[in-house]
Amino acid sequence: MLRKKALAGVAVAASVALFLAGCANQASTGGSTSNNSKVNIPAITSIETPAGAVLPAGDGKATCPKGLTIGYVGAETGPNAQLGVNIYNGVQLAIDQHNKANSGCTVAFKKFDTEGDPNKATGPVTQAVNEKDIIGVVGLPFSGESKATGNIFQQQGLVHITPSATNPDLTKNGWTTFFRGLGNDAVQGPAAAKFLTDKLKAKKVYLVQDDSDYGIGLAGTTSTALGSALIGTDKVTTGQKDFSAVISKIINAKPDAVYYSGYYAEGAPFDQQLVNKGYTGTFVGPDGVKDDQFIKLAGDASSNAYFTCPCIPGELIPSFESAYKTAFSMEPGTYSIEGYDAATVLLSGIDQGKTTRADLLGFVKAYDKDGLSKHYKWDSTGELQAPTVYGYKVDNGKIVPIGTIG
Repeated sequence: MLRKKALAGVAVAASVALFLAGCANQASTGGSTSNNSKVNIPAITSIETPAGAVLPAGDGKATCPKGLTIGYVGAETGPNAQLGVNIYNGVQLAIDQHNKANSGCTVAFKKFDTEGDPNKATGPVTQAVNEKDIIGVVGLPFSGESKATGNIFQQQGLVHITPSATNPDLTKNGWTTFFRGLGNDAVQGPAAAKFLTDKLKAKKVYLVQDDSDYGIGLAGTTSTALGSALIGTDKVTTGQKDFSAVISKIINAKPDAVYYSGYYAEGAPFDQQLVNKGYTGTFVGPDGVKDDQFIKLAGDASSNAYFTCPCIPGELIPSFESAYKTAFSMEPGTYSIEGYDAATVLLSGIDQGKTTRADLLGFVKAYDKDGLSKHYKWDSTGELQAPTVYGYKVDNGKIVPIGTIG
């Protein structure tokens, strides 16, 4: 049974009009060919959350051996570090709430920085799996680093739940220690395509992907689903600063919308340069772009942006939003609630006496309960059943949710 939770303490209009890219299309600039950038999609101010969700505190009666540790392995620094920060803040909040309520079972938390780089991730992962007090891990955030390190976790039998790595192929490697805490890009891609063509009314979409495993995989599922609406594709590279060549192609193609498959470090300057060159259509990015850092880096150009994400708007869960804001003096970010729920699954197992790696792994495999954001039950490959994709938009310099899109 689900109950509706309203955003506490804020009087928000039930419908917020979207007015993006303030000027009309101009044929001389080669911009978009329709006014789809002015589609009116209202923000939402509440979401359905499970009424009987498992919370980190449990019943407050847990006892366990001293020295047990949950690890976070992922970006703490690097060009897309904020996505990792959002996650480990969520994990930290869950562990703090658990330990405060369970004096007989205090669990430690240790972080290992990968910088979000597949080439640097093997070292921190090796260090984590060799620390025997770590019996469960939340991470890794990104698909490329997850691909590069999955075998290390597998060899050591260490369960890890990613709150954000979405490349579908990650669950096709035969790993039994890998679990995904949100929908993958085989779900997000078709949802994004439908969002572009049905909700945003885009008749012509130009798709640009980066060179990450994440960007490549998502571009594939999205482009397939777009079908005849896809009028062009191009590629950029990690660390790229100048996007003039691809922007020239886009301007000449006159799309209604550009879908960028990658992360915010490149997505933000790309959108900024795109708008500065006269593009007046819509810019849509996935979960790797959906962060306040995108707005900070793109500036006023970000007002044309929407996002797709198989992540829940944690800021619309009052109890979580309030606790997170108190702990970190900021609103929950992308994947914060997924990090919180992933940690809660591991803490719940510890509370039930699963205090070895093997026992905790078995516990997660059989898990079938509501979290604060969604129901957590995995199939034999580590995929969640029935994941949901949400849409978001930039409104007055902030990212706001606009409801489910798939």
